[in-house]
Amino acid sequence: MSRRQASYDGVAVCAPVTVPYVRFSNETAHWWAGAALRQLRDSVGLTPADVDGFCFASFTAGPDTVVGMVQHLGLTPRWMDHLPTGGASGVMALRRAARAVQCGDADLVVCLAADTNAIDSFRHGLANFSRFSQDAVYPYGFGGPNATFALITDAYMRAYDVTREDFGKLCIAQRANAASNPMALQRKPLTMDDYLGARPIADPIHLFDCVMPCAGAEAFIVTTPEIAERRGLKAASVLATIERHNAFPDDPVQLRGGWEMDIDGFWESAGITPGDVDCLQVYDDYPVIVAMQIEDLGFCPKGLVGKVIRQTDFTISGNLPLNTNGGQLSAGQAGAAGGFQNVTEGLRQILRQPLGDQVPGANIALVSGFGLVNYDRGVCTGAAALKAMS
Repeated sequence: MSRRQASYDGVAVCAPVTVPYVRFSNETAHWWAGAALRQLRDSVGLTPADVDGFCFASFTAGPDTVVGMVQHLGLTPRWMDHLPTGGASGVMALRRAARAVQCGDADLVVCLAADTNAIDSFRHGLANFSRFSQDAVYPYGFGGPNATFALITDAYMRAYDVTREDFGKLCIAQRANAASNPMALQRKPLTMDDYLGARPIADPIHLFDCVMPCAGAEAFIVTTPEIAERRGLKAASVLATIERHNAFPDDPVQLRGGWEMDIDGFWESAGITPGDVDCLQVYDDYPVIVAMQIEDLGFCPKGLVGKVIRQTDFTISGNLPLNTNGGQLSAGQAGAAGGFQNVTEGLRQILRQPLGDQVPGANIALVSGFGLVNYDRGVCTGAAALKAMS
C-alpha cells in the first residue's frame, strides 16, 4: 500500500504562457521554447538569472535534451529535468517542480514544452517514436495513433455501449468552447451532422475525432507563494497529484488508465470531491480518452460514461466545463505542448486569465495527462487538482 501523499504546502503555480500555435513551422523547437521564455520576460519580467529550475518536454528538440536546451536558452539552473512523456508531461513537470521548490532545490522553476511541425515531421516522428514502433508496428504499415485509437475506440464502444453520438457531443462542446479562444486553430462551429458525416480515417475514427498536429509552446512557473506575491503574480496551490505508468499491462486492450489505480487516494489527499471541480481540463488526443478520463477520474462509475455524457453540458457555461480553450481537438496539438495545454488552461480559468470566455466562479481546476501510446495503450498518466490562492 502506498503511503499517504505529503501535502504541497509552500508551492505556488502561476504565469501560464501559450505561444500562439501555427499549423506548420520552419522554426526549430528551440525557437519555440525561446518564444515562450520571451513571453515570460515580457509578461512577468522574468530574466535568465531568475530561473534556477527548468523542466522541459519536446518530441522535436532532438538530439538535444534539457541539457542542450538550457545552454541554447542561456539558463544556469541548479535543478533541471527532462520529460519524454508527451501528453503526461505537463502534470509530471508540475509534480517534480513542486517537490523541488518545496525541498529548496530550486526557488523558481520554469516548466516548458515546445515542438515544431514541418510539412513532413509528423511522419518522421511516427517512424522513430519508440523501439516498439520501429520493430513491431511501423514496418508493417501500422501508421501511428489513428490506427491505435481506432482499436481502443472500437473496444471501448463495444464494452460500454458508448456511441459515436456520445463522442460527437464531446467534440462539439470543445469546438463551442474554442469559439472564444482567438488562438484556437479550429473555431468554425461543429454540428452533429458535420461530425457524423465526416470522412472516415480508421474505423470507427472519423475526421473530427482526430487532433490537428501543429507547432507551438506552453509554459508555467512553479515557485513559492512569497516569490509569486513579490512579483505580483496571481497563483494557485496544488491540492493533490497522481502519476502512474504502465498500469494494467495484462488488459488485452486499454479500457482504463492509470488514474483508476490511484484516484481514491487522490481525492482523499485533495480534500475535495469531483463535485467541487469547476472546470475539467483533460488530455484529448481522441474523444475516447476524454470519456475514459471522465470515468477513471471519478466523475462517474465505470461503464456509465455514455449516460453521463448525454446528461452533461460540457460548454463553458455548462455544469462541467470541459477543455475550455477547445482542447487539442479544436485548439491544436503542438506535440508535447499538448501535455502542458491542460495545465495552462486550468490555471488561466481559476486565476481569471482565460484566453477566451471565463468559467463563472471557477476556483478549482482538475487537469489530467495521458501520453506515450504504443500499439494498443497509453503508458503514462497523471492528474492534479489546482485551487486559486486567495
